[in-house]
Amino acid sequence: MSEKKIVLIGAGSVSFTAGLVADVLCGPSIGRGCWPEQWTIGLVDIDERALGVARGLTRRMVEARGAACAIEASTDRCEVLPGADVVVTTIGVGGRRAWAADARIPREYGVYQPVGDTVMAGGISRAMRQIPPMVAIANDVARLCPNAHFFNYGNPMAAICRAVNRATPARVTGLCHGVQGTVRYLCSLAGVPYSETSALYFGMNHLTWVTHVTHGGESLWPRIEARCAELGDELGEPFSWELYRAYGAFPAVLDRHVVEFFPEFFPQGAYYGKQLGVGAYSIESIIEGGDKHFEHLADQAEGRVPLDAGIFERTAGEHEALIDIVGSTFADAHAVFPMNVPNMTVPQIPTGFVMELPVLATSAGRIATTPPLASPGLLATISEALWGVEITVDAALQGSRDLWVQALLYDRCVISESTARRLVDDLIAAHREYLPQFA
Repeated sequence: MSEKKIVLIGAGSVSFTAGLVADVLCGPSIGRGCWPEQWTIGLVDIDERALGVARGLTRRMVEARGAACAIEASTDRCEVLPGADVVVTTIGVGGRRAWAADARIPREYGVYQPVGDTVMAGGISRAMRQIPPMVAIANDVARLCPNAHFFNYGNPMAAICRAVNRATPARVTGLCHGVQGTVRYLCSLAGVPYSETSALYFGMNHLTWVTHVTHGGESLWPRIEARCAELGDELGEPFSWELYRAYGAFPAVLDRHVVEFFPEFFPQGAYYGKQLGVGAYSIESIIEGGDKHFEHLADQAEGRVPLDAGIFERTAGEHEALIDIVGSTFADAHAVFPMNVPNMTVPQIPTGFVMELPVLATSAGRIATTPPLASPGLLATISEALWGVEITVDAALQGSRDLWVQALLYDRCVISESTARRLVDDLIAAHREYLPQFA
């Protein structure tokens, strides 16, 4: 195995690109003996400046390591996709400005969100922008590199993957580091190393239930609960712990994401004395931080400042599991990771709905495990969310305003049909250039 090619579509997400390139250059911890001697790194982004920054940063990183890597870059993915062994998508249609509009406009209707990338008005709006381009990308992957291993990091994860798997010949696997981060959080409370623990989990991305956490074969829940009692009001993540007490399982990815699946608990965004998306988990602050971080990486890419000393260190982040998954795939090591795949193993959830589960990375593809029998309560929360995804996907693929309204009403972030219609009209007006299917 002397040479392989990895293509990153949405390379203007430069922080992700830097982490991914660092991991490619440093190699996996799984399947190292099957790792290629040389990589071609393909970078694609429709934003020429963002692509230039990604290309410059990648070039500097490759030079710093003295690595045997070729770099291809283009605003046209069809120039880069041929010959790809791995394709990764991280697109964000409209970028941070569109994200800001997804937060700002729903607030005029009393809808406050801490993220707005998965459900509620912001997540549904993002799906309308993301799904048509992802379907087009997937069709190109199926045509130009049909044997490539295809991964998506873009949100809303379940909606994008469901749309691609329904509407194209391609099969995409969704990746997110939320489960790993949540299990790390639980391990920190138990006082045990993350690397020594095992966990079981199942659900929909950003609402995945951790049902088992063990260390040396012993359940960690008693130790975690004891530590929670010690911390009292200093514990944090109050809603996640309320759900744990109610359902007997812990939700990933903590309050910032999980609250959006239960909007009726937080009218006008009221969240334990703060307001979601404003005083609690400010979206504007995150966007401002993203803008500053991009400029910092641009300074490195364009040679105005040296590369960060720690840029090659393995760090937790969105990219963190990808290279080990690829390494396990090449080596057929059958290592297990959280992945988002079409449901084939949970009989109470419709076949094909995209679930986040422990999945084996093999040379034959991604193979999901069967989780332990779950309670009706957990299954109900997951099923409800996934049917909402189905309405959203239909709306995006058909360009149907009526189904977009229906998705908002099913979501419960708004509770009147007339309000939902006005909100849809405002979101379409704000994002018109990214919503050709609603013309």
